[in-house]
Amino acid sequence: MVIPISGLDAFGTTLSRGDGDPTTETFTPIANITSLTPPGISRETLDVTAHDSPNGYMEFLGGLKDPGEVSFDVNYDPSEHDMLVGDFEEDLPINYEVAFPDGTVWAFGAILTAFEPDAPYDDKLTASMTLKVTSKPEITEAV
Repeated sequence: MVIPISGLDAFGTTLSRGDGDPTTETFTPIANITSLTPPGISRETLDVTAHDSPNGYMEFLGGLKDPGEVSFDVNYDPSEHDMLVGDFEEDLPINYEVAFPDGTVWAFGAILTAFEPDAPYDDKLTASMTLKVTSKPEITEAV
């Protein structure tokens, strides 16, 4: 008897960077990611409460949506990751994709807003990076 399991193993989740080709964009996985937080979307609310709001309850409408940020840590290798440092100088978004182990893909444009390397004397080189997502992520569900 197989016991059903709730949840998915995150191992194998990838973050890939697009090459910018307008006709046949190719995405290359960013190497050596140790931790990845995909976009955390959020939404503002508009308080429309008035003196005659029903039953004394505050009332709200949905407002602007923020597509969030992506943060990730890597085992830093300058030969693999310094192109991302170059992205910091770009003002226009670069296309990225997060691919989950079940085949679901989140695609979005983003701007690199932080690159923080760390070189302790008694441990490996690491770097933490943050991308600001610039528009609604396009989600392609697994088949």
